[in-house]
Amino acid sequence: MDNKFIVSARKYRPQNFNTVVGQSHITTTLKNAIKNNQLAHAFLFCGPRGVGKTTCARILAKTINCTNQTADGEACNTCNSCVSFDAGTSLNIHELDAASNNSVDDIRSLVEQVRFAPQAGKYKVYIVDEVHMLSTSAFNAFLKTLEEPPPYAIFILATTEKHKILPTILSRCQIFDFKRITNNDTVMHLQEIVDKEDIKAEKAALQVIAQKSEGCMRDSLSILDKIVSFTNGTLTYQNTLEHLNILDEDYYFKMLESMQQQDMAGAMLLFDEINRKGFEGDLVLNGFAEFIRNILVCKDEKSAGLLEVVEGMQPKYIATASKTSLSYLVSALNILNEAEINYKMARNKRLHVELTLIKLNFLQQAIELSNDNGTVVKKKRLDGPVAFRTKALTPLQFKPATPAATESKLYIEQKPVAQPVNKQPTQTVAAPPPPPTRTIPKPIAPNGTKTNLLDTLRAKYGDQYAIEEVKEAETLTMERLKLCWDSYAVILEKQLKHSSAGTFKSARLVIESEIRFTVTVSALTSQKFVEQERMMLLDHLQKEFNNRTISFDVLVDAGEKEDVPVHMRLNSKQKFEHIAAQYPLVKELKDRLKLEIDY
Repeated sequence: MDNKFIVSARKYRPQNFNTVVGQSHITTTLKNAIKNNQLAHAFLFCGPRGVGKTTCARILAKTINCTNQTADGEACNTCNSCVSFDAGTSLNIHELDAASNNSVDDIRSLVEQVRFAPQAGKYKVYIVDEVHMLSTSAFNAFLKTLEEPPPYAIFILATTEKHKILPTILSRCQIFDFKRITNNDTVMHLQEIVDKEDIKAEKAALQVIAQKSEGCMRDSLSILDKIVSFTNGTLTYQNTLEHLNILDEDYYFKMLESMQQQDMAGAMLLFDEINRKGFEGDLVLNGFAEFIRNILVCKDEKSAGLLEVVEGMQPKYIATASKTSLSYLVSALNILNEAEINYKMARNKRLHVELTLIKLNFLQQAIELSNDNGTVVKKKRLDGPVAFRTKALTPLQFKPATPAATESKLYIEQKPVAQPVNKQPTQTVAAPPPPPTRTIPKPIAPNGTKTNLLDTLRAKYGDQYAIEEVKEAETLTMERLKLCWDSYAVILEKQLKHSSAGTFKSARLVIESEIRFTVTVSALTSQKFVEQERMMLLDHLQKEFNNRTISFDVLVDAGEKEDVPVHMRLNSKQKFEHIAAQYPLVKELKDRLKLEIDY
C-alpha cells in the first residue's frame, strides 16, 4: 500500500511535443519557432476541455529553458532545468489559476514578479489557466505588461471560452486553436496505455470509450480508469456498455426490423425490455435517432466515411441501409427529432415514447410513393383532368314597367360567349369571331315614356338578387368634410378616447385637391393621436364620400411649442433641486445622513 495510485490522466501526461496526441498542427509550429528562435512574447491556447492546452503550455515552458535541446526542438529531459521542472521545483515557471485568482490585486502581484529576471535559465514563463475568468479590471491591468513585457518574460494564456476574452487581449497574443481529438487517435493512445499496464481490452470497448469522451482525452482516460476498476482489469464490449449505461446497437437493429414489418407488438415489447433495464425514454429516442442517422449516412458511399461505429458493425449498417428506403429514414428522423424536443414537456414520458414508436411503426404505410420514369415522386390522388360542372347563362328579357321618378345609371359589361359549333363529318368549321359589344337599349313603356333599367331589373329579379345602384364618387368639399370629421370625433368620445377626440376638435383642415386634404395639429402628441386613427378614419371618410382615393397628411404647426411637463425637461440634478425646493426636509435628510447622490 506504499505506492500511491496516480490516475492515468496525470501518469501518462505528455512530457514532450512528440507525445501530444492529435495536435500536430500546433506542436510542429511551436517546435519550428523554438528552433528558429522566433518565439512570441504571448500565446493564447484556446479549445475544448481536455485536449492538451495546459500540457502544451508546460512542455513549451520546459523546452525553451532546456540547455540541451535536441535537433528537432525537443527538451532533453536530463539537464538541471528539465529535471527541476519534472520535479515541480523550477523557479522559472509560474502557474496562475485565473478561476480563483481573478481580481486586480492578483494580476498586480503577477506584474510585480515580472520585473525580476530569472536567476537560472533564459525565460520566466507565466501560465494563466482559465484566463476568461479574469474580471474586466484585471484584464485592463494586464494590458500594458502583456503588450511590452521584458525580453525574458513569456506569457501563455489558456482558455476554453475564447469569445469571453477582450479584443485588446486577443490582439496582443499569438492564438493557437486546439481541436477535438479524433476517435482513431484516442483509441490508439488508449491501446498504448492498456499495453503498458497489462490490461486486457477489446478494441470495440476502447472505441466505445472514445465515442463517449467526445474528443476529450482526459475524459477518456478517466473512463478507462473507472472501467478497469469495475471489471478488475478486463475490458469487454458488453461490460463497457453496461458501465457507461449505453444501449447496445443490436436493440436498434431489432426495433427497426420490427417497424419495417409493421410488427407493433414486437416493437412495444422490445421497448418494455429496454425500459426494464433502466434506460430512460430520452436516451432511447436520442440513441435511435443517432442510429437512423448512421443508416442514412451509409446510403451513399461518398458519406460512408462519416460513420463512426465500433469495429465490425460497418457491414451490418451497410446491409440495413440497402434494405431501407431513403424517404422512410428522413421521415423517421423528423419524427424522432420532434419527439425528443417535446419529451421534457410530456407528462407521461413512457406514453410519449410509445406514441413515437407507433408513428414509426405505421410510417411505411403512410408514405405513398410511386415510380415515375425511374425517379421516386409523391403519388397523386388524381392522374387525369378534373371535370367541373357548368351552367348556361339565361339571357335577360326586359318587360315594360312603371315609369321611374328618377333615372339611375347601370353599367353592364358583357363578355363574349362562345357559340356552339356544329361539326360536319366532311369539313371543319372555324369558331365564329366574338360578337361586338352592344349597348342594351332602354325599354319603352306602353305609353311611350322611357323606363329605368334598374327598376326593370328589380321588378324581374328583385326577389332573387340584391340589386344596388352604382353610386358615383364624390369629391371633397369643406362643408361635407367638416361634418364627417366631427362625426368621427363623436365616435371617439363614445369609445372613451377623450384625448384623441379633443385633438380632432382642435385640428385645422385644408383641402389640397379633390381627393386630398391636410390636417394641421399643434403638437407631436396630437399628430400621434391622429396617426393612430388613420386606417379607421380613412375608411370612414371613403364610405361617406363613396371615394376610395381620398387620403390626407398630418402636419405639426411649427409656430406653436408643445407644453412638455417639468419632469421631462430637467436632468437628474435639477430634479433633485426642484424637489428640495418644494420639500426642504428632503435636503435636510441628505445633509444629516451625509449622502452622496450619483447624478
